[in-house]
Amino acid sequence: MNPAVRAEGLSKRFGRFVAVDRLDLSISKGEIVGFIGPNGAGKSTTIRLLCGLLKPTAGRACVAGFDVAREPDAVREHIGYMSQKFSLYPDLTVRENLRFFGGLYRVPRRDIEVRMAQAIAMAGLQGREDALVQTLAGGWKQRLALGCAILHRPPVLFLDEPTSGVEPEARRHFWDLIHQLASEGVTILVSTHYMDEAEYCNRIALIDAGRLVAIGSPGELRRRELGGALFELECSPLGAALVALRQVPEVIDAAIFGDRLHVLLRQPAAAEGLPALLARHGIVAGPPHGITPSLEDVFVQLVSRPHAAVRA
Repeated sequence: MNPAVRAEGLSKRFGRFVAVDRLDLSISKGEIVGFIGPNGAGKSTTIRLLCGLLKPTAGRACVAGFDVAREPDAVREHIGYMSQKFSLYPDLTVRENLRFFGGLYRVPRRDIEVRMAQAIAMAGLQGREDALVQTLAGGWKQRLALGCAILHRPPVLFLDEPTSGVEPEARRHFWDLIHQLASEGVTILVSTHYMDEAEYCNRIALIDAGRLVAIGSPGELRRRELGGALFELECSPLGAALVALRQVPEVIDAAIFGDRLHVLLRQPAAAEGLPALLARHGIVAGPPHGITPSLEDVFVQLVSRPHAAVRA
């Protein structure tokens, strides 16, 4: 079966700046792939390339069976796109926004009322159809924007940090809608900077400096990418402990997580000596505890090391 989204050596330059660097990516029908990376890593540029909004400098990509460089209009007819900022019109009502986007996507007139009603129900806006969008809370705006993006029943959906600035409960409800769409066969690429949201994806693609540096399920990334044993250490002061530990040969990396340190060691046996080592620096430390790495641990480690692009 052909993938719903396929990129091969996809690159985009702006003058001397390389925004996307030889990216390879394949996404199957009905799959949810999370796009993770630091600010400026190339996530939004990649999504715009795949949407046919930018022309690649090199490489190629196909979305829903259409080449993004040669057939950008056909690509845009077969995708839904939701940007970081709400694309709704604040001075229009819920119903007026839906009708406008229905016309923009050329939804057949015979279908528009039914699809508008479905979008309103999905967003939980029954009874608020005539409310101005500017009066809605962020979570409602977000779900309405998603409803507008799928009025034309696209097989592929691109979501560029759609939950940024939205409260946790509304974010969770939004992800319920994403999984519902995927269960119906919609392919979804979603960029996010929330590590807990990445756990909801079938696979995660991590991009840094325009290059794809890791891809796999959340479990696969946690198992294979750290290259050491992870321990949690309660100590004080944290800053001084961080500096001291980063000088220890057995320590691959150390980072502050809340009021504790996460310490990545080459060998688990080295953990036993850490409290005594820190005590010599005047730092009080409790016993280290081995922990299962989180996606945030994986993310911090991957973006801090030199890396080469990987093939998807």
